[in-house]
Amino acid sequence: MKRLLSNRWLAGGLLGLTLSLGAHAAIDTYEFKDEGDRARYRTLTEELRCPKCQNQNIADSDAPIAMDLRREIHRMLGEGKSNDEIVDFLVARYGDFVRYNPPVNARTWLLWYGPWLLLGGGLGVLALIVLRRRRPAASGQGADLSAEERARLEQLLKNSVHTSSAEQSSADHTKADR
Repeated sequence: MKRLLSNRWLAGGLLGLTLSLGAHAAIDTYEFKDEGDRARYRTLTEELRCPKCQNQNIADSDAPIAMDLRREIHRMLGEGKSNDEIVDFLVARYGDFVRYNPPVNARTWLLWYGPWLLLGGGLGVLALIVLRRRRPAASGQGADLSAEERARLEQLLKNSVHTSSAEQSSADHTKADR
């Protein structure tokens, strides 16, 4: 019994160690001159995108490049650089991609306005389809008939109405006779 319990403890301990290996995360501890620099650091690391992770900011990323970028931001803050200078430095190295909100310029115009253009084009096509379907059927089909053809069509329609009403009245008489 004791051996079974010790085996369970051993298995539980090994399982716990194995699971804790995946929870390894680097925690950066940096010293700042004042709380203003700490707030600027936090703001910058939350506003800049990790070049490797692509959908995480560098504050949340555990990628080695994100750690390097956090270290670089801390160094530049210590040198007294402004937020704009730090962002410009990172954009020069990694392009506008590192910014979550890239500026509107000739290279990013399509990124900012492309979805609106596609939406407008789609709505235009949809409106065109709806307008074409709403046109009256008579204006498209009967417009190219000559006067003779229209008279013949009206005659055929009158005959079919008279024939239908005659058939209906004979069917009514047959039902009444039964």
